[in-house]
Amino acid sequence: MTSQIIPVDPFDLIIFGGTGDLSERKLLPALYHRQRDHQFSEPTRIIGTSRSKLTDKEFQEFARKALTEHVAKEYLDKAEVDKFIKRLSYVAADATSGAGFDDLKKAIGKSDAIRAFYLAVTPALFGSIASQLKKHDVITENSRIVVEKPIGRDLASAKQLNDQIGSVFGEHQIFRIDHYLGKETVQNLMAVRFANALFEPVWNSAHIDHVQITVAETVGLEDRVTYYDTAGALRDMVQNHILQLVCLVAMEPPSSAVEANAVRDEKLKVLRSLKRINGQEAPKKTVRGQYRAGASAGGPVKGYLEELGKPDSTTETFVALKAEIDNWRWAGVPFYIRTGKRLTTRVSEIVINFKPVPYNIFGESAGNMIPNQLVIRLQPDESVKIFIMIKDPGPGGMRLRQLPLDMIFSDTFGGRSPDAYERLLMDVIRGNQTLFMRRDEVEAAWMWVGPILDAWAETRQEAQGYTAGTWGPSGSIALIERDGRTWHESA
Repeated sequence: MTSQIIPVDPFDLIIFGGTGDLSERKLLPALYHRQRDHQFSEPTRIIGTSRSKLTDKEFQEFARKALTEHVAKEYLDKAEVDKFIKRLSYVAADATSGAGFDDLKKAIGKSDAIRAFYLAVTPALFGSIASQLKKHDVITENSRIVVEKPIGRDLASAKQLNDQIGSVFGEHQIFRIDHYLGKETVQNLMAVRFANALFEPVWNSAHIDHVQITVAETVGLEDRVTYYDTAGALRDMVQNHILQLVCLVAMEPPSSAVEANAVRDEKLKVLRSLKRINGQEAPKKTVRGQYRAGASAGGPVKGYLEELGKPDSTTETFVALKAEIDNWRWAGVPFYIRTGKRLTTRVSEIVINFKPVPYNIFGESAGNMIPNQLVIRLQPDESVKIFIMIKDPGPGGMRLRQLPLDMIFSDTFGGRSPDAYERLLMDVIRGNQTLFMRRDEVEAAWMWVGPILDAWAETRQEAQGYTAGTWGPSGSIALIERDGRTWHESA
């Protein structure tokens, strides 16, 4: 069963950083899939731009290679690939000097189609690019700008970036992208909560014991060495991806799920309700880690410092923390968060742990009464599972065991699940900002993360070493177990 594909209006997508890694791995393949599913209207054009001096043909060959390497063979249709390649052109432009922006204006022409400027470049260039677009009169009322994380490295720099972009584009034209929000399972979290009478009445502190959010990676630094050592796990993952997941779990029902500000208003309330973690509380409620040499994917791997090529670094590659939301719905319900690199397995999931039944009527011989869990897996193998207690079949009395009611997306719906970038790119063209961060959201997130960073600096809280291929430092286990709870074991 497939949903109806609704075509978008004709558009010109200009990709700054068009020859970069994000364009190669995600953007070009995503756009190809949207064309293949007949979501484009004509004429639609894709213009790559960077400082590199390339011809249209050279950029088209780059794109063809990107599709060959990053699109599954069963979806590579020669006629569709050729049609896609013909949409592509290239302009060399330098954001700092402004060279080439007249050529870009000429390449776009006087088309009245939607114009989307995707900034797949370092944030240091966001302001310069926006200014050059304005200076060269390339922006129309029907334009949008898309910016990737990180939006700053603290509150002050985030405000500065937002000011730079906001001086050129209106807030309704700015799309701050977080690809986690485009994942099918993340959106299904809203469907589970607000489309089922089963859950909303129990979605509160009276019935939920605690929430766990895990975003684990098996990879190390890869090609992000320079960026990562200046950022660390808290800035790289918690401030954006994970806090957005917290918001979707914890927010109040919006007045409409299709009106962008209705959803974003409720997310903002959650961010503003997060209890600050100050200097005295940081050692008790946060854990920093840094991976050492170990084993991953069946082979030995280097430690962080070895990969970095430096004798020392205080950057954390792992964070675990206990967050609390000071409002009526969530008072007393801790949110345990952990994320890191070089962990046991690659998994992103949200676990809602319900409170135990108030009384066991079956007696000790029936076995342990394990509280119910709702497990929403974002990746890999997207799924929603509800763990319940049932009777073990057979005679001999009542024996209870926990089993999942399991909906694995690939089994239930079949076919290919669109990548998050496919959905988000089409939302940009439609002008739908529901799944994108508003300025005040970004700044509210930094207002919560900033004091943690300050506390780490003030108390000199060290990053505990952990062996690559494990679940992180022992401190993360102690963090949750001193509250009488344990981390969910991902299978």
